[in-house]
Amino acid sequence: MKPRRTRLAWLARYADSPNTLANARREAERVVLWALTERGKPLSSLTHEDLLIYRRFLADPQPAERWVMAPGRKAGRRDPAWRAFAGPLSEASIRQSMTLLNSLLSWLVGAGYLAGNPLALAKRRRKAPQPRVTRFLEADLWTAVRESILALPQETPPQRAVYARARWLFSLFFLGGLRISEVVGNGMGDFFMRSDAQSGEQRWWLQALGKGDKERLVPATAELMVELMAYRRSLELSDLPAPGEPSPLLFPVAWRRSKHHAPHWPEPMTRSAVHGIVKEVFDHAANRWLTDGRGEAQADRLRAATSHWLRHTAGTSLANAGVNLSHVRDTLGHSDLSTTSIYVHGEDDARHAAISSAHRMSWSSVSGGSTS
Repeated sequence: MKPRRTRLAWLARYADSPNTLANARREAERVVLWALTERGKPLSSLTHEDLLIYRRFLADPQPAERWVMAPGRKAGRRDPAWRAFAGPLSEASIRQSMTLLNSLLSWLVGAGYLAGNPLALAKRRRKAPQPRVTRFLEADLWTAVRESILALPQETPPQRAVYARARWLFSLFFLGGLRISEVVGNGMGDFFMRSDAQSGEQRWWLQALGKGDKERLVPATAELMVELMAYRRSLELSDLPAPGEPSPLLFPVAWRRSKHHAPHWPEPMTRSAVHGIVKEVFDHAANRWLTDGRGEAQADRLRAATSHWLRHTAGTSLANAGVNLSHVRDTLGHSDLSTTSIYVHGEDDARHAAISSAHRMSWSSVSGGSTS
């Protein structure tokens, strides 16, 4: 294909947009004229260095008598007084010109007219890096939080209820990676069991309705199920919830089961109430941290922490343990569930195995408190 026909074919892409077509045609004419007049070579022979010179030329087209229209003149292309520029281009106009030129050169490469795009070597604006997650608990602070929960008093029934609820809540946040809205918006009846697609092993899951009313499957690890059973025993309930049981994930401390009637389930706790529980635990951990003579900066981090820090702590722990990031993404609900996920049990089971083996609460390894 001849060069002029090739450029016309590129311009045809903008036929539906008259303004863009006019701009693209003008830029193509300018660079071709400049290449022939100032560099003595066709467009196909321009180098990266040539185009750097051309960019500077756009800011001050010289010699002016050759390139710049006389003030107040509007001459047609066939008029001897016609010039390619009305004057120097602004920085914004230069960027637009180079963008269109890059589009032309890339298209010519695709059409086989050019072997490569010399502008491809130009320094490209880097995307701003994703902000690093800073709102999470480092290992020593996370240990301090678990120690503070284990150190809660358990002499009286109300104290034991406070302890059991805090331990279960923090297990949910960390092992399940749940948001606070998901803790108050889902119930114990959302736990269910199904067989591993390969081994036939029975695995527990939590069907969580999350942000944007999107559902996801959260692996209910053996450790999380042990914590669930312990919490339910503290409430004098059966170890495991019945399918579809309308009980909330978290109970008020004052709730008591009637000995002679079916449970009258409490209303789910509010977000603000759960937030208050979390802040009390973090404040307790910060006070213990200072009492032990440790740094104020870390204590301040504990006091600043929220439930969402626990979610970030869970994600950080999983990533540091080498769990496949797609498993982390699906567990934390960072993407929609596929409509075919109900059939892809093998992938789900691999995720369950990976989460279970690498992601542990390890209450028993924390010193200084009860492991009941």
